[in-house]
Amino acid sequence: MKALITGATSGIGRCIARELHRKGWKLILSGRNEEELAALKKEFGESTETFRAELSDREQVMELYRFCSGKNVDMLVNNAGFGIFGRFDEIPLEDELRLIDVDITAVHILMKLFLRDFKKRRRGYILNVASSAGFLTGPLLASYYAAKNYVVRLTFAAAEELRRDGFRDIKVTVLCPGPVDTNFNRRAGVEFSVKPVTPEYVADYALRKLFAGKLIAIPGLMVRAGVFASRFLPHKLLSAVTYEIQKSKLKNSGNSRR
Repeated sequence: MKALITGATSGIGRCIARELHRKGWKLILSGRNEEELAALKKEFGESTETFRAELSDREQVMELYRFCSGKNVDMLVNNAGFGIFGRFDEIPLEDELRLIDVDITAVHILMKLFLRDFKKRRRGYILNVASSAGFLTGPLLASYYAAKNYVVRLTFAAAEELRRDGFRDIKVTVLCPGPVDTNFNRRAGVEFSVKPVTPEYVADYALRKLFAGKLIAIPGLMVRAGVFASRFLPHKLLSAVTYEIQKSKLKNSGNSRR
């Protein structure tokens, strides 16, 4: 069995890679940091393949897919992504367009192309890493929340199409964690009001849900309860609450990517 993991050099992506390696999977790891990719290849052994890619560039996304073609990839982990903090009108447009390219366009392209391959073979796994933000509106993180909403809804739609068409051996899961203790948060300059979970826990939880065929994976009881409760609150109230949460934890404006 072989898996492609984007954003594999840190955080959740690296922990998913380690967990799959422990389970005996062969890996294709993608990221921007060549040194980290080389370190992971050394850690996992020569059977591990790496591909440096800037996923904000659509041609490099296609190059990554072509690199994987013919290698019988059984699992796609769409993990690469980043967030930008700040007021919507003040964030540089180019930064937000780059976010859309990585968090939405690259996810969309890879999911579509690998899903076509999996349908031909009638089996495969897709894990899209979104966020609990994907169920909410996010003032001060507007583009990030909107992007994760896209990933959540895209995953739901594709899963329903697969169910209707009888592809029971293609498993599609969207991972929607709350606060996670990774460099994604530290580099962005944010502090959480609740204790974040570890990326190791998130990786293990996500893979268990994926292999079990669960559509949604939300690590942590409190986060699951919060997502459930949000369904019953007015959008204006949710937006106001989210604004206050983001404002309180924002130490300085900036961006981070995994």
